[in-house]
Amino acid sequence: MNKIIISVILSLIIAPVFALETAYEKEMPVQKRINEIGFKILNANALDKHVVFSYNKKEKLLKNDSAIKRQIVLYDTDLKQAENDDELAAELAREISFAMKSYDGSAKGLMSTAQIKMSPKKYELYADKRAADFMVKAGYNPLALITLINKTYPQARQDKFSKHNLTSKRLMYIYERIYYNYPHFLVDNTYTNNEYYQNFLLTSVSNRKKLFEAARRHERGKIKYE
Repeated sequence: MNKIIISVILSLIIAPVFALETAYEKEMPVQKRINEIGFKILNANALDKHVVFSYNKKEKLLKNDSAIKRQIVLYDTDLKQAENDDELAAELAREISFAMKSYDGSAKGLMSTAQIKMSPKKYELYADKRAADFMVKAGYNPLALITLINKTYPQARQDKFSKHNLTSKRLMYIYERIYYNYPHFLVDNTYTNNEYYQNFLLTSVSNRKKLFEAARRHERGKIKYE
């Protein structure tokens, strides 16, 4: 009888320990993958400012500004959207853009952080374009930035009174960056049959026409995308 009681007590003590170990073992490969891609982007772009990458298995409910605090947190929600390393790199590259900006300027970057918060639409586009640059330098396909944003950011009715740009505008400014700076990704396009990229092509016909006409006239001024 005593042996049975002891066995029950031991099982109650040991079981939670094994459960914790199992959860830890499940999370570690995810954290390792995030770290590897994140630090690859930092190193390939010679970004010499310290950034911490963290994984939180909870669902993200609200947009956080952890990147401008120089800690980039990815949640299960983010990981579910990223279908490959290119798309995960796209998520990290955007956040790294904000983190790097937070180091610029006076007062140890406090002024830059304030600028980001006061002009969110401006720095949203800044982060998108810089993310494309970071991705290419690290060996990732920047078209993944288009597919990721297309499936994760819904299109608003207007952006005049919003803190964010229309998703259609963001996608076109990224496409324009790739079109002029990294055209080989469009020539040898591995995303041709990707459903999200196909949807972008379908919904951006008028915007891309504006880009092509401006390129034909050798005008690289800011185009008013819709």
